[in-house]
Amino acid sequence: MKQIKLLCFLLIASIVIPVLAKSPKNKNKYGVYIAGVSASFSDSLVYFTDIQYVDSAMVGGDGLLVGRAQYSIQLKEYLEQQENGKNRTCFVYYNKKKKNLQKEINKLKEKYQKGNTLVLLDVDPEFKFEKAEIY
Repeated sequence: MKQIKLLCFLLIASIVIPVLAKSPKNKNKYGVYIAGVSASFSDSLVYFTDIQYVDSAMVGGDGLLVGRAQYSIQLKEYLEQQENGKNRTCFVYYNKKKKNLQKEINKLKEKYQKGNTLVLLDVDPEFKFEKAEIY
């Protein structure tokens, strides 16, 4: 009877241990799709960046993008320098799946286009989000 129990335990262990060993510990930790949006209350221009995959970005345990303020500042500084866009408010949208982020950006563009009072512009593709410094 002891031998049967031991054999069953070894059989179960031989199935469970490889499954646990193959699953990566941080498979969803790094790599996020990010898109930026910039609007201003003083003009009718709304800027949208392309969706970019930032492999060094990560979503924290609370579901928020780590360093999200720094990504917004990167876009703000770029627009101030290249497009002379003063007093702009920049937003960063992110998701682990590009398709989901694309849906969210499309909905946002539809809302901005509704009244035909705002002009939607694309940010130059040379702009790239860089790794946020985490303190």
